[in-house]
Amino acid sequence: MNAPLNADLHCHSVVSDGTLSPEELAQRAKAHGVTLWSLTDHDEIGGQARAAAAAAACGLDYLTGVEISVTFLHQTVHIVGLGFDASDASLAEGLQQTRGGRAQRATEMAADLARVGIPGTFEGALTYAGNPNLISRTHFARFLVETGVCKDTYEVFRKYLTEGKPGFVEHRWASLKDAVRWITQAGGMAVIAHPARYKFSANEELALFTEFKGHGGQGVEVVTGSHSIAESANYAAMALEFGLAASRGSDFHSPGESRTELGALPDLPAQLTPVWQLLAERIQRAPTPARV
Repeated sequence: MNAPLNADLHCHSVVSDGTLSPEELAQRAKAHGVTLWSLTDHDEIGGQARAAAAAAACGLDYLTGVEISVTFLHQTVHIVGLGFDASDASLAEGLQQTRGGRAQRATEMAADLARVGIPGTFEGALTYAGNPNLISRTHFARFLVETGVCKDTYEVFRKYLTEGKPGFVEHRWASLKDAVRWITQAGGMAVIAHPARYKFSANEELALFTEFKGHGGQGVEVVTGSHSIAESANYAAMALEFGLAASRGSDFHSPGESRTELGALPDLPAQLTPVWQLLAERIQRAPTPARV
């Protein structure tokens, strides 16, 4: 049996909706004992070269990563891609199309927040995002905290920006089929991210896993920052039932916001096949220190 590996294969930088640079994340991961790392920015692979270089510089093994927004049964689902060719043209084109609707959606979100007496949120959120094509609910949440509308981002998402609350605007993302295809055709592995977060019925969740596997998806996040021990056990069983490899990632965004620190997750259950075993040939190995 292989020794447990401190892999963290889900986190975000300033390239999407995190607050640290790829270089800062690599150093933080290393400092917290991570040995295999992946940067998985939302619908964007522009930080991959920097992340890989930073990982090599501080002695981390690295897998390319991305988190793609998908619409499935009228809900947003996230699919993580790992170990793909970051120069793949079809993947880059698909992600560009997925990002395209963010600016219009953000304008509509801001208008709805203004309707309930919170003006200026688009401009405020944009100061955090920088690029309108990458603006997200997280950037709106940070602005609402900064301006004192809410005390923290958890309060923001209890009161705003979620279905049925002011500021929520549904967006049609990529299809599940397309997201899995972009990842796999680029030589990577598609993984269902943090499945316990979705509000599916048992039958809807079964449909998600069945369709995902049918399109060529190969993994599921079993241990992640938002999963309880019971939820991790449940998705360990789902991984075995569907013949999926298991992934592990904190979903770290920011030192002041994230529930779980980089590298601080429990080990994967021993009976599961870790995604990194199937992606061994895709791992960018850290340089071996020269012997003195």
